[in-house]
Amino acid sequence: MLLVEHARWGQTPEDLRRLAVSAPHRRTRERFLALYDIVQGSRGATCIALRAGRHPQTVMGWLHTYNVHGPDALVYRRTGGRPPFVPASRLALAKPSAPPSAPRPPRL
Repeated sequence: MLLVEHARWGQTPEDLRRLAVSAPHRRTRERFLALYDIVQGSRGATCIALRAGRHPQTVMGWLHTYNVHGPDALVYRRTGGRPPFVPASRLALAKPSAPPSAPRPPRL
């Protein structure tokens, strides 16, 4: 059975739970919560993965990544893919073309 080496990073099981609850992104929360469940000893990585709807190798990968690189390695970072169609900065600058109560022009 794989073990979470939380003491290596100066953390306790409660620190893992706190990170899971307070993380801003849901993927980060899922990763730390899986590690917390493994530390509790009630289940192994395979059981945690099946319960979470993940492949067992995915959860084991999180565990290995944490053990080798520490907690910062599990924080979700967007790594690629298409950028959003309309960036949030441009969306905030967009002005409505007409007030919402303006009548529609007649069709020709």
